[in-house]
Amino acid sequence: MDRLIYTAVSGMSDSMVRERVIASNMANTSTIGFKAEKLYTTPITLKGPALEARAMADGQVKSADMSAGNITQTGRKLDIALLGDAMMAVQSADGTESYTRRGDLTVSPTGVLENGDGRPVVGNGGPITVPLDAQITIGPDGMVLVANPETPNLPPQPTDRIKLASPSGTTTAKGLDGLFRVVGGGVLPADENARVIAGSLEQSNVNPSEVLTQMIQAQRLYDIRTKLIATAKEVDQSGTSLLRISGS
Repeated sequence: MDRLIYTAVSGMSDSMVRERVIASNMANTSTIGFKAEKLYTTPITLKGPALEARAMADGQVKSADMSAGNITQTGRKLDIALLGDAMMAVQSADGTESYTRRGDLTVSPTGVLENGDGRPVVGNGGPITVPLDAQITIGPDGMVLVANPETPNLPPQPTDRIKLASPSGTTTAKGLDGLFRVVGGGVLPADENARVIAGSLEQSNVNPSEVLTQMIQAQRLYDIRTKLIATAKEVDQSGTSLLRISGS
């Protein structure tokens, strides 16, 4: 009987992980460039002299739904929407290169070009810096153009190019910070053909009505597994009662 309870409890644990993933997706329905997380559940049978019939469910977030979100025009010069499967290189908290689709860019007080998560945008030689008093525009190929407001007759000058990379052919994984990284380490090569749309942003690809339905289904599954434990308890008590009767 403990085998049934063990399996049911393992399923409840998987359901809790599933609900956390769904809740995270639901909370990010309005986050720029967010990609819905996907949960993979793998059945695992414990091997051993007395444990071979006990099974557990191992649920982990290993990837995300990379389908494109809706692109909306903002008219803001530093907003960019990435086309195709291109991803923008940024510097993560530990200083390594990681990737994102979030393109709501700003210039920090120190002149560093950052996205909405506060991650420095990576160019040809590391994080991109621009003059604080300059007028910044971004070209279709990710080129960062700088214009001096004191010389309005001169055309904007290129200062650096945002590193745009394609994950095609490379395994990437999404971290807890929402950034994508190459599995096993390393960086993605720059994609010279990648393009962006300036003055626009890609919205989250989470469907609010769909994720709400998933949450209801996950909660029902959790309730079913909870009732399974109660049923196992009743069966065990009934079995014990029969043994008492037969032994009296």
